[in-house]
Amino acid sequence: MLDIPVNVPVDTVKLRVEKTAVRRIPTEAFYYLTELQYLWVTYNSITSVDAGSFYNLKVLHELRLDGNQISTFPWEALREMPSLRTLDLHNNRLTSVPVEAATYLVNITYLDISSNRLSTLPSDLVDIWPPFSGMAPTLNGSQKIVLGLQDNLWYCDCRISKLIEMSKMTNIPVVLMDPYLSCSGPENLSGVFFQRAELDQCVKPSVMTSATKITSSLGSNVLLRCDATGYPTPTLLWSKANGLAVNNTVVQESPGEGVRWSILSLHGIEVKDAGVYRCKAKNVAGNAEAFITLSVAGMDTTTVSLSSSMTKKPDDSPGLITRSPPPVTGTVVPTFTSFRPTTSKPPTTTMPSVPSRMNLGPGGGIQRSPPAGDTPAKMQQGKDTKSLGSSDKSRKKGSSYIKDIEVVEETGDTAVVLWTTEGLPSDTPLSVVYFPYDTEDNKEMLETEVGLGKLLLENLLPSQVYTVCLVAKGFVSGKDQCVNFSTLDTSGEDSQNKWLIIASGIACALALPLIILLLYKIVSLYCKGRTSRNAGTDEDLSKETYVKFETLTMKQRTLNGQANDLWARRQTQESERMLLCSRSSIDSQMTYKSDSSRSEYLC
Repeated sequence: MLDIPVNVPVDTVKLRVEKTAVRRIPTEAFYYLTELQYLWVTYNSITSVDAGSFYNLKVLHELRLDGNQISTFPWEALREMPSLRTLDLHNNRLTSVPVEAATYLVNITYLDISSNRLSTLPSDLVDIWPPFSGMAPTLNGSQKIVLGLQDNLWYCDCRISKLIEMSKMTNIPVVLMDPYLSCSGPENLSGVFFQRAELDQCVKPSVMTSATKITSSLGSNVLLRCDATGYPTPTLLWSKANGLAVNNTVVQESPGEGVRWSILSLHGIEVKDAGVYRCKAKNVAGNAEAFITLSVAGMDTTTVSLSSSMTKKPDDSPGLITRSPPPVTGTVVPTFTSFRPTTSKPPTTTMPSVPSRMNLGPGGGIQRSPPAGDTPAKMQQGKDTKSLGSSDKSRKKGSSYIKDIEVVEETGDTAVVLWTTEGLPSDTPLSVVYFPYDTEDNKEMLETEVGLGKLLLENLLPSQVYTVCLVAKGFVSGKDQCVNFSTLDTSGEDSQNKWLIIASGIACALALPLIILLLYKIVSLYCKGRTSRNAGTDEDLSKETYVKFETLTMKQRTLNGQANDLWARRQTQESERMLLCSRSSIDSQMTYKSDSSRSEYLC
C-alpha cells in the first residue's frame, strides 16, 4: 500500500493503517469520515503531513503517528480536531516544537514526543503551555496531563530550566512517562538526570519602576522608566494592562551583563493615554512585570464603585474608565477614577482585550469547500459543521471572574479572605481593597495573585465592620466582588488580661520574701554544721593522739642491811611526751637518751 485508502465506509469509528509504504498524508485524506474517533497511522514510511490532512475530523479523540519519519509536524492542523485529547508522535524525527504549538495543545491531555531529536523547547512555550505554566487542564481541573519527553537529546540550559524544575516537583498536574530524564549537554551535565542537574547563572528577572503612580496635565510629556535585572539579560516589553499594544517611542539600553532599563515616551498626552501601563521583563529563565498608573489631571472625575471596576477602550466609546493598580510592593490607598469628556452620549462598557490561549470548539477551523462531486452525505456533513460552528460561538460568550468570596478566621485585628476563580490564569495580578464600612475614604490595598486563593488582612480595628473587594487586573469585574465582615471585640479580653497581671504581681510580691527567708535558713544551717564538724575533730586529736608514759629508773635501796639495785617509777616530764601516730604499732620500741643513764621505754 502506497497511499491512504479512500474506500473506507463513512461511518467508520476506528481506522488503523500500520506497517505500509505510505509516505505522506495528503490534504483532506479523511474528509468523509465524519464519525472517526480513533486514527492510528503507525509504523509506516510517512515523512510529510499536510496542514489540511485532518480536515473535518471534528469528533476525533485519538491520533497516533508514532514509528514514522516525520521531521516537521503541522501543529496548526490540530485546530481541525477540537475534540482531540491524545496525540502520539514518539519515535519520529522531530527537531523542534514551535511556540505556536501551545495554542493548539490546550485540550491535549496525552502527548508523547519521546524518542525524537529534540534538544530544547522555546521559553515562550514553557511559559504558555499549561503543563509548564503550572495550570491544570482547561476541561477538567482534577485531570492529569500525561507527557512523554524521554529519549531526546536535551541540552540542559536556562531555556529548559522550568522543565528541569518541574521534573523535581511532585505536586504538579503532569505525569511524566519516564521521570528519569537526562541531559545530553553541555559536557559538564552530560548523562546527569534532571532531578540532579544544577544550572549555573539562571536568574529570573526582577522589575522595578521609577514610580507607581503619575499624574500629569493634558498636552504634557511623560517618561515612564522601568529597570530589570536577571541572567541572561532580560528584554523589556511595554503594553497596557488590558493587553493593548503601546505604539509610543521606547528606548532601551543594557549598561552591563544582567541589567537593562527601558523608557517609554508619551508626548502630548491625551485622555486616551491615561491608564495602567505594564512593563514586562523576560529571559529564558522566566519573566516578571510591574505596573505604572498614569492619570490625566484637569478632567471631570467621578468615583467608580469597586463592584463595577472596569477598563474602557477609548476607540470603542467616548468615555474612558481607568483603574490604578497597586504598587509593586507595600500597601497604598487606591484611586478609582473615571475620566469622561462632556458629551450627551452615555459611554458604553466593553470587555477589555485580553490575550488568551485559543480554545477552539467544534467548527473552529477554516471553512473550506468540499471536493468536487458533492454527495448527499457531504451536504449533510456541511449542515452539521454549521450547527457545530454556531454552538462554538455560544461557548465563547463565557467570561472570566472571581467567585465565592468569603472572610474567615476573624480576630480583633486580622482576618483571612478566601476566593475562587473561573477562567482566570493563576498568575493574574489581583488587587484586594478593604476599608471600614461606609468609610470609603480610608481604603487600603494589597496586591497578590489570583491563583493563591487566600490573603491575610492585618492591622484591623477591633469590633469594626469592614468591606473587602477583589479586582483582577485587565478583567471585567463581576457583580458580587465585595463582601462585608466584622472583627472581634477584644475589650473583654483586655480587662481579663489586666486582672490576671495584677493578681500575678501580688502573688509574686508575697512569695518573694518567703523564698529569700528560706534560702537564708538553708545557708545558715549549712555553715553551722561545717564549723561544728571542724571543732570536734581538733578536740579528739588532742585527747587521743598524745600518750603519757612512765619511766623506769635504777635506784639504790637498802634491804636487810644489803644494798640492792631495784627498779623504780618516776613521772615523765611534759617535754618527754612522745607524739604517736594513730597507725603506730603497739609493740614498737623507742629509746630515750639522758645525761645520767640509759633508760628504756616500752609502748
